[in-house]
Amino acid sequence: MTKSPRAVAQEALRLARESLPEYSSKFSRKDFTQHQLFAILALKTFFKADYRGVVQMLDDFAELRGDLGLAVAPHYSTLCKAAGRLLKKGRSSSAFSRPPRAPRTAA
Repeated sequence: MTKSPRAVAQEALRLARESLPEYSSKFSRKDFTQHQLFAILALKTFFKADYRGVVQMLDDFAELRGDLGLAVAPHYSTLCKAAGRLLKKGRSSSAFSRPPRAPRTAA
């Protein structure tokens, strides 16, 4: 395990490039790739920060933005929406689905 945020960002970016499409839709604005957003979410977990906190860290650390290929940090709401989209895709349907309910019968 590393204590370097730059190493975490680079590894998360590498893993995302191997397993995620660059954009979630062909109609995406293309401001940020899913790879970049995934890496930022990994940093959020690494720093134990909230969405606004990780955005502030990216604003403060140009080297970290450079490692991710970012000119500017995304808005915190972009990260929140990406988290919902990316975490939903990463779930195994069998591991997180509820067992089916028994059908109700009319009394």
